[in-house]
Amino acid sequence: MRAAVVRAFGGPEAVEIVEVAIPEPGPRQVRIKVAAGALNPVDAAVRAGLFGGAGRTLGLGWDVAGTVDAVGVAAAWRVGDPVVALVPGVAEPLGAHAEYVVVAADAVAAAPVSVDAVHAGTLPLNGLTAVQALDLLDLAPGGSLLVTGAAGAVGGFAVRLAAHRGIEVTGHARAGDEELVRSLGAVRFTAGGVEPGSVDAVLDAAVLGEPALQWVRDGGAYVGVHPGAHPAPVRGVRTDAVEVAADGTGLAELVRLVDAGVLTLRVAAAYPLEKAAEAHGRLAEGGVRGRLVLVP
Repeated sequence: MRAAVVRAFGGPEAVEIVEVAIPEPGPRQVRIKVAAGALNPVDAAVRAGLFGGAGRTLGLGWDVAGTVDAVGVAAAWRVGDPVVALVPGVAEPLGAHAEYVVVAADAVAAAPVSVDAVHAGTLPLNGLTAVQALDLLDLAPGGSLLVTGAAGAVGGFAVRLAAHRGIEVTGHARAGDEELVRSLGAVRFTAGGVEPGSVDAVLDAAVLGEPALQWVRDGGAYVGVHPGAHPAPVRGVRTDAVEVAADGTGLAELVRLVDAGVLTLRVAAAYPLEKAAEAHGRLAEGGVRGRLVLVP
């Protein structure tokens, strides 16, 4: 089968399409025939060597939408089931940007019925990151939250999910994105900032760090999206960062929200797998609204 990998760190040109053996599922695993999977900034970080692994072949791709192709012992899925899943981590030799991928059975959820596979392939990583970050913040309905990077993939999901939970959201993004951010459920918008100490919590999807921390009231909460890179606590503000984990149950709830019309899945463009390097180049240019998706 074909798979997108990096064997030497670098820019988009470092992405290679190679022929590798089709992986076999073990106990409590399933093999998915990949129909689509989003390209995310974490893939660019792997490609550039930010996670290490020099001298090894590293697979790319964390998001997958497709159909179950084979099942291991005690895997409660059937061949032919349309599914989505998160393929977490960067240590495995193969990621989701391939024709087939093996994942833990409990990382899998039934695919949305209201969208195609290209759109479904944008949900797992960004949706789970957003919901797990909100769970870390643990805001009650009526609480106030500022989301940085509110027009991006993680930030956009966070705005919509928080608003759905009854949280009062301020979206922080570029001035030209105000209409989009408000359409996601933000009651306020800023392209600059807010008064120091004026919100209960910040979900820092744009990785602003210290400046965003200043907007949180004393005793509030801050959650970032880069594990280990969040600022130190000040003024009693609890600080943390989400380390996204595969969660089939949580993903199934996100799928339910997609099919209920609560969440909208945004695709900027789709590329065939063999043009993965070109897609990486487009991602590196910036300004993408919605996800770039690779289709084997």
